[in-house]
Amino acid sequence: MRAVVQRVKKSELSIDGELHSSIGKGFMVLLGITDTDTEVEIKALADKILKLRVFEDENGKMNLALNDIDGELQVVSQFTLYADCHHGNRPSFINAGKPEVAEPLYEKFVEYCRNNSTIPVKTGVFGADMKINLINDGPVTIVLECVDGKVL
Repeated sequence: MRAVVQRVKKSELSIDGELHSSIGKGFMVLLGITDTDTEVEIKALADKILKLRVFEDENGKMNLALNDIDGELQVVSQFTLYADCHHGNRPSFINAGKPEVAEPLYEKFVEYCRNNSTIPVKTGVFGADMKINLINDGPVTIVLECVDGKVL
């Protein structure tokens, strides 16, 4: 399981020209899932994201987590995080989770975040063509990968 975590001032996600979800200050997370991922990866990766201390404290030091700043979380399924570009210029997505595996895991990831924090959790729609308009804060962007329940 892979995640690209972007610290944002705001993020707005639209589908078919209609606003679907938006957040203020917090994290916009692109989440990639493989067929070998399980609920073990969900818990480990979600816990890491929810506890990431990359928001500035009163001394300007990145020392605060989402809960500390009353932040929000937006989670968007992103199969292209598993693009393989080793051969040629057209990416292969063979390592991305099949929809019948990835969608339930995406939903469980979102549910886990909602059940294990007090922050608002917004989403995209699995498999939809989404447009995201965001304002990066910093910018701070962190790439996380979780394998066998360990966040790398």
